[in-house]
Amino acid sequence: MSGRARVRARGIARCPRASEVGCPQACPEPISADLGDNEASSNNGLVETSRISELCKDGASSGNAECTLMGRGGKITRDVMDLGVCTREKLAHVRVCKTGSSGIPVKLVTNLFSLDLPQDWKLYQYHVTYMPDLESRNMRIALLYSHKELSNKAKAFDGAILFLSQKLEEKVTELSSETRRGETVKMTVTLTAELPASSPVCIQVFSIIFKKILKKLSMYQVGRNFYKPSEPVEIPQHKLSLWPGFAISVSYFESKLLFSADVSYKILRNETVLEFMTDLCYRTGMSGFTQMCERELIGLIVLTRYNNRTYRINDIDWSVKPTHSFQKRDGTEITYVDYYKQQYDITLSDLHQPMLVSLLKSKRNNVEARLVHLIPELCFLTGLTSQATSDFQLMKAVAEKTRLSPIGRQQRLARLADDIQRNKDARLELETWGLHFGCQMSLTGRVEPSEKILMQDYICQPVSAADWSKDIRTCKILSAQSLNKWLIICSNRAENVTENFLSCLRRVGSSMGFNVDYPKIIKVQESPAAFLGAIQKHVDPYVQLVMCILPSTQQGYYESIKKYLSSDCPVPSQCVLTRTLSKQGMMMSIATKIAMQMTCKLGGELWAIEIPLKSLMVVGIDVCKDAFNKGMVVIGFVASINLRITRWFSRCILQRTTTEVADCLKVFMIGALNKWYERNHGLPARIVVYRDGVGNGQLKTLIEYEVPQLLSSLREASSNTSSKLSVIVVRKRCMPRFFMEMDHTLQNPPLGTVVDSEATRPEWYDFYLVSQTACRGTVNPTYYNVIYDDNGLKPDHMQRLTFKLCHLYYNWPGLISIPAPCQYAHKLTFLVAQSIHKEPSLELANSLFYL
Repeated sequence: MSGRARVRARGIARCPRASEVGCPQACPEPISADLGDNEASSNNGLVETSRISELCKDGASSGNAECTLMGRGGKITRDVMDLGVCTREKLAHVRVCKTGSSGIPVKLVTNLFSLDLPQDWKLYQYHVTYMPDLESRNMRIALLYSHKELSNKAKAFDGAILFLSQKLEEKVTELSSETRRGETVKMTVTLTAELPASSPVCIQVFSIIFKKILKKLSMYQVGRNFYKPSEPVEIPQHKLSLWPGFAISVSYFESKLLFSADVSYKILRNETVLEFMTDLCYRTGMSGFTQMCERELIGLIVLTRYNNRTYRINDIDWSVKPTHSFQKRDGTEITYVDYYKQQYDITLSDLHQPMLVSLLKSKRNNVEARLVHLIPELCFLTGLTSQATSDFQLMKAVAEKTRLSPIGRQQRLARLADDIQRNKDARLELETWGLHFGCQMSLTGRVEPSEKILMQDYICQPVSAADWSKDIRTCKILSAQSLNKWLIICSNRAENVTENFLSCLRRVGSSMGFNVDYPKIIKVQESPAAFLGAIQKHVDPYVQLVMCILPSTQQGYYESIKKYLSSDCPVPSQCVLTRTLSKQGMMMSIATKIAMQMTCKLGGELWAIEIPLKSLMVVGIDVCKDAFNKGMVVIGFVASINLRITRWFSRCILQRTTTEVADCLKVFMIGALNKWYERNHGLPARIVVYRDGVGNGQLKTLIEYEVPQLLSSLREASSNTSSKLSVIVVRKRCMPRFFMEMDHTLQNPPLGTVVDSEATRPEWYDFYLVSQTACRGTVNPTYYNVIYDDNGLKPDHMQRLTFKLCHLYYNWPGLISIPAPCQYAHKLTFLVAQSIHKEPSLELANSLFYL
């Protein structure tokens, strides 16, 4: 089947013309609404504002504080959608004050910059109608912008909705213009809303303004962020280029409008798709080359440097060559070879290369998506392959360039702020809208006290608050089941390393209080089928654990073993690479790590933290897209089932959905409550749920769909008194960064730093927590947003509890960036999404079998 036939078979309709080329001239994007210019924008203009205008109900009366956010089926950026959700007003205990007071105050510098506006500033929203109606948005914009009433005003217009920073004299303004053909067009501009600066629509307009400003600073938008191709950072030994740039946003925080920026890098491979295909053909031969090529390339993102645009490869059309012709917008025919020569002065070297096919989805409603053809020779691969990310030297080289210290990051931010303030065009753009770019913001955070680690017969106060790996070797863990009957499956070549490792494992286990008997060792050939066959032959109901020492990272080994032992024949399993066990100088450290994992998989407990709240259940929920079934997501649910919060109940399910919203939480919660009841002979008094994996724009859905599921399960579990519930959204990736000022320099804030003012939202009960250290670079705070809370915990107690839970992840003897139940849920969903692709057996639900 040809590429074109495959595209048709997948339900992607062809455009009426022969084809289009991946460039603005041949396949122009919907024209953007410009800001502040006196003519219709070109394709090099600003990101379109139609996303905003399509939300705004045409009939909104003037004087409304807000426009309708979901009108006419339009779209709005997801992060802005969340701003319309107000949860704090429903939480009586934090309605007046949501800040804590415990801990040691610490001065922090942020990556937030103040944006000053006149006190009575408003954004005026107008609806524009044309008589006769005009289909061309280009013409609509050009005719409206030609009038003197608008010539000197800051404006954003997409052909239907007009935004102005200054109010027109009349509520309804009548205008008329003549087209080039001499036709008279009447325009009616009607005021529909006056929006305050805190309005979500204003926030999106401000974001659009700053996107235009960054373009004035010679930056190019790639995806959501902006980069400077003119200042690449080269890593020649790995054929990589890094484009430096920034992720930006504008939002209304506690008391003011703030601009935030964080350093970002775009990773580009100095390898074209054609070079990749040639190398692949050389390595694999022509037999099965097309299938291999499609498997490797489809789904990847490429960048065309002649216009600095990114595209996703949706298919490869082997029937079309550069010498073929396509139809331009004006109806003329031209070959791809001639087009690129005329338009970009690029001479194509390979006239027999196939075409990459990319599906461009329109941002406008009711506009059919279209296909473009891309030349492999001109497309550069972006990002890193899984093979590249497993290359230690490559990742080290990338980290050295991208992991900036607090001082290095601050220098980049200061340079950006200076560029914005010094650039004449950028300054004029801000002044036209009444905006003033202010100074970098500082604030005061608080540092929570460090925690004590409770072992079986010892209370440990780690030398390093972030790491107690040395203590774990000398102190006995809380509880461990003896490992009496277990199997080791390895290849003949791994016999020596297996014996050496086994000796270390038993020695380490003894000091930890984990008794390990000698296993049955089975030697097999080096093939996935041989390993799986040995497991099927030797595993019986009395086997407690199976360890496989794998000869390589070949995909078939791990997936087949985990799938069989997690679902078909539920037995805890441990997979280790032979090369890992060959690192002689690290053998004790490796054996300790593996002993910890094996203990947990058998239902053991490693350590605990003192948590004053009695009868508390904590829950972690995460969502991960299945790697094999693109329409499926894996929902993971992990809940504590004992008073010390050291034993866990784990469930997951595959759900067919287009969103990452769970519809199985009621079943999961009832199962967890039943397990709790079996152990504690009652229900928990309090339940705190940490929900990870939440995308932008999903807060409203969580509150209206997921929280009711949890509440319903609590009501059904007990007719007398139900458990109190809190639900907290966890986000590992957030824009704000914090730096601690000390001795006239900047460094990462200390562990336990909490920020719950100034950089938070007034309508939410939220806070930031730094619960990890960064050996290199700048530490990332984790953002927490309490969307439901009838536990009524004080902010100090909620923040301290969250910090304590970051100590309880048994796969690492130290602090992690998120609460342990969230990380357990992540590990579970990742295993199922990447390797198992079906629900694990319920027989394993009471152990951390996925570590």
